[in-house]
Amino acid sequence: MTSPHAAAGVLRGLRVVDFSTMIAGPYCTRWLSDLGAEVIKVEPPEGDHMRHRPPLRDGHSAFFGHLNAGKRCISLDLKQPAGLGLARSLAASADVVVEAFRPGVMQRLGLGAQALREQRPALIYCSISGFGQDTDWSARPAYAPVVHAASGFDMALGKGPNGEPISASMPMADMLTAMFAAMSIQTALLQRQRTGRGTVIDVNLMDSVLNVMPYEFQSAQQAQQQPRPVYRPMRASDGWVLVTPINHRNFLNLCDAVGQPQWREDPLLATDADRFQNWDTFMDRIEDWTRHRSAVECERTFAAQGVPCARYRDLREVIQDPQFQQRDSFASVQDPAGSFLTTRLPFALDGVRPGTGAHAAPFGADTQAVLRDELRLTAEQIDALVRQGAAFRLATPHP
Repeated sequence: MTSPHAAAGVLRGLRVVDFSTMIAGPYCTRWLSDLGAEVIKVEPPEGDHMRHRPPLRDGHSAFFGHLNAGKRCISLDLKQPAGLGLARSLAASADVVVEAFRPGVMQRLGLGAQALREQRPALIYCSISGFGQDTDWSARPAYAPVVHAASGFDMALGKGPNGEPISASMPMADMLTAMFAAMSIQTALLQRQRTGRGTVIDVNLMDSVLNVMPYEFQSAQQAQQQPRPVYRPMRASDGWVLVTPINHRNFLNLCDAVGQPQWREDPLLATDADRFQNWDTFMDRIEDWTRHRSAVECERTFAAQGVPCARYRDLREVIQDPQFQQRDSFASVQDPAGSFLTTRLPFALDGVRPGTGAHAAPFGADTQAVLRDELRLTAEQIDALVRQGAAFRLATPHP
């Protein structure tokens, strides 16, 4: 029988070589590392751009650490033949390769799926891009905000006071693509276990965003008599709350919670159709109750009556909530500037949450060890590669 701890490390024994930078690819491979895979991150000579992104502590980015905890980090110059040769040799030892260059770049380097699978047919090769590998838009530069605008995602969030689209402040396209990439890689691993064959995966930011807008996608194809009701923040005496009486039972319970049983017979509110038709009136009536009470009182009162409600909190408060200690939701990660918390994967396998690597490696921290132990290079050979700029390593050996 498989132990719970073995289940949480189900990818143990698999090697992932990660050529990606920024967010989508690195977060995908961070999760694969959490599930037990050995991840070797290959960075360019200047390092992953995210190493320089705030929040910085003594020059070290906790954001980078969040995305890359648990990986072995090496640096190679793929513009030099020697560095490129090292990358090819390393990829030849991999079970999975992940890359997020613009379409065509890896092929020109001789690191494309076809070239690598000729030497390792069972390789799973995952390419992450903005718009796909072979479309009219493939060559377009794409970051999450661009995809949010081009996909309809920002328009779906609503409009500002002057009718302007609301821009998403978080890189949701990257996060979603990371999840879909990780899911597709695990699907490909299962297929390989059954067939012995590798897979070439094409996952992109645009399709990932479209996949999380089912209501909007269908509404765009059908004339809508009634727009979808939007639950809005409601003012409390000391903050804001969100109340979401989605179904009729929630509505009946809400009437009891606010002491307005007569709403059940009110022709403006009595049925789902009535409430949808008079949505602003419905929301105004609830807010007339919440504005005279604290956010905590609103939350407790509605929850006690079975009405979904939450007060708005910032992440500083959320991190301190005992709920997440009970769930074992966070892990401590160490980098040269000290320790910080990161989120763990949001599921448990047989009651065990997958772990997170305890360290975020400094730039070039594992170059020497990987070249020595995995590619069997001598100290003299490694020194020569470093001198010619084909490889970069940490000045002080990484523990």
